[in-house]
Amino acid sequence: MRLIGNILWLVLGGLAIAFGWAVIGLALCITIVGIPLGVQAFKMAGLTLTPFGKTVRYGGGFGSTLANIIWVVLAGIWMALGYVAAGLANCVTIIGIPFGIQSFKMAKLALWPFGAQIQDL
Repeated sequence: MRLIGNILWLVLGGLAIAFGWAVIGLALCITIVGIPLGVQAFKMAGLTLTPFGKTVRYGGGFGSTLANIIWVVLAGIWMALGYVAAGLANCVTIIGIPFGIQSFKMAKLALWPFGAQIQDL
């Protein structure tokens, strides 16, 4: 079921969104200051590419929390709201509910990416 979900996800837009995250990650990694942000964008690209069968574990210390607060203020809230809107739109139909759940998972990661680790189930 994970394979079918990931294939449908890729065909219906996941590949384009993952590519966009990868481009953003490359752009952020141009400067030394942007490298930590670029790493988070690559993390989002990896989860966006194949979200079914993966989970996000949150952790980190004070540094991650501080970086997440800055991230939320600068961009995280808007990215998370976009994923929540996509998740709600997906949940309108029964067939779209699994895709909506994946969008909600990505919304949480978009809001709080520092210290998070993506793991296979």
